[in-house]
Amino acid sequence: MKSLPFVDLAIVIAYLVGMVAVGIYFSRKNTTADQFTKASGSIPGWAIGISIYATFLSSNTFLGVPGKAYGSNWNSFVFSLSMPLAAWVATRFFIPFYRNTGAVSAYTHLEHRFGPWARTYAVACFLLTQLARMGSIFFGIALSLQALTGYPMSTIMVVVGICIVLYTVMGGMEAVIWTEVVQGVIKTVGALAILYLVVSGMDGGVSRIIEIGEADNKFSLGSFAPDFTTASFWVVLLYGFFMNLNNFGMDQNYVQRYHTTSSVKEAASSVWLCVYLYVPVSLIFFILGSCLYAYYQSNPELLNIIRTQVAVERLPGGTPQAIADLAATLSPADYGDKVMPHFMVTKVPVGLLGLIIAAIMSAAMSTISSGMNASATVFSVDIYQKYIKPDLSSKESLRLLYIATTVFGILGMITGIAMIGVKSVLDVWWMLSGIFAGGMLGLFLLGIISKSTKNAEALTATLIGIVVIIWLTFSVQLTDEYAYLRNPLHQNMTMVVGTLTIFLLGLLLTKLKGKEKVKREVVLDSE
Repeated sequence: MKSLPFVDLAIVIAYLVGMVAVGIYFSRKNTTADQFTKASGSIPGWAIGISIYATFLSSNTFLGVPGKAYGSNWNSFVFSLSMPLAAWVATRFFIPFYRNTGAVSAYTHLEHRFGPWARTYAVACFLLTQLARMGSIFFGIALSLQALTGYPMSTIMVVVGICIVLYTVMGGMEAVIWTEVVQGVIKTVGALAILYLVVSGMDGGVSRIIEIGEADNKFSLGSFAPDFTTASFWVVLLYGFFMNLNNFGMDQNYVQRYHTTSSVKEAASSVWLCVYLYVPVSLIFFILGSCLYAYYQSNPELLNIIRTQVAVERLPGGTPQAIADLAATLSPADYGDKVMPHFMVTKVPVGLLGLIIAAIMSAAMSTISSGMNASATVFSVDIYQKYIKPDLSSKESLRLLYIATTVFGILGMITGIAMIGVKSVLDVWWMLSGIFAGGMLGLFLLGIISKSTKNAEALTATLIGIVVIIWLTFSVQLTDEYAYLRNPLHQNMTMVVGTLTIFLLGLLLTKLKGKEKVKREVVLDSE
C-alpha cells in the first residue's frame, strides 16, 4: 500500500495487526474442538447479535449496495424489509429446535429424518453457497482496494486472505465473534463518514440530492405490480424472506452462533439485535448510493474519468477512439461499483482514508472468517467424521478444523479471483446463493413442518426440485429456436420457486401416499 499516505497506512497496518492479535489471544483457549466451534457456550447475546449483524454487513453491502443504488434505485432495500418476518419465524421455531438437539451442525437432523443423502445434499449446497459468498466478498474488497493502491486484485485477495486465515485458525469461533464486534462498529462508522463527506461536498446539499434523485427515480422500491419477470417489489420481498429464512434458520454461520450463548432467550435476542441494527444501517448504504449518484451527476468531469476507466478494463489494448466510444455508451449500472472507490481515492482526506479502508476490510473479514469457521465445522462433522474417520480423538478433531479452515479460506480466494470482471458484485452473489440455497431450504422446511413425510417422498421432491432449479437458472441461455423453453421469471425467483417446489411437492406426495395407504387398509378390511 505504498501509494497511501503514511498516516493511513499506519491505521490499516494497526487494524490488521489488531485482528491477528485477537486470534493469538484466544488461541490459548482453543484446546478442544468444542471450544473452536462453539466457544463453549460462553458468549453474551449482545455480542452474538453484533456478530451476526457484522456477518450480514459484508463488503457486498458496503460496496455492492451503494453501487446497486447508484446504478438503479432502492429496489434491493426490500430485501432488508423482509428480515423481521424471517427473524420471527427463526426465533419462534428454529432456534428452540437447534438448542434442543444440541448438535453443532445444522444438518445432522436431516439424516435422522430422511437418511444420509439428505444430510449430504444440504452440506454440499451449504459449502457451495459459502464458496460463492466468500468469493464475491473477496472480489468486492479487492475491487475497492485496487482503486486505492493500484495493486492487482489477486494480490490484494491473497494478502487479506492470509490475515483472515491466521486469526480465524488461531482463535476459533470466539475470535471470530469478538473481532466481528469490533468490525461491526468500524464499518458502521466508516459508512457514516463517507456519507458525511459526500453530502458536505455536494453543491446544494440534501435538497439538491433529493431533487436529482427524484428526477431520475432513484428512491423507488420497485414496481408494486404483481410482476415476477422483473425485479419488482414482490420478487425482492419473496427472495429476501426465503433467503433470510435460510440465513437465520439453517445457515451454519448463524446456527453455530446459537450454540455459543447460554440460553434460547439469549440466542433469540441476538437475532433481533441483528435485525434492529441491519435494517436502518443497510438503508444508510442505499442513501449513500443515491448521494453519490447526485454528486457525480453534478460533477460530469469526474464521471467521465470513471467511464473511461471501465472502458479501458473492458477493452484492454483498445485504441483511444474505441475506448472513448465505449465509455460514451456505458450506463450507471455498468460502473456503479466503481463510483465509491473513486470517491474515496479523490475526496477522502488523509487519516480518514485509513479508517475507511479498515472499514472495508472489516466488511469483508467478518463475513469470510465466519464462513471459514462454519465451513470447516460442517466438513469436519458432516463429511470427515461421517464418512472417513468417525472415531477422531480430541487432538485430531482440532487439527482437522485447523486444516479445513485454512483450505476453505484458500478456496474462497480462488473463487474471488475467478470473479474478476463481473458487472455487479451484488447480482452475482444473489444469483449463486439462489441456486445453491433453494433446494436446501425446501428440504429443511419439509423435514421440520411435515412430520409424516418419509425418505421416498423427500427424495422424489428434492430430485424434481433440483431439475426445476437447473431449468430456472440455465434455460435463459437457450438459443432463439428454443425460446419458448426459457424461464420467464426473474433470476431472484429461483430461490423462491426452488424452495416451494420441494416443500409443496413433498407435502403432496405425502398426502397421496397417505390416501393410498388408507385405500389399501379399506380393501383389506372388506376382504
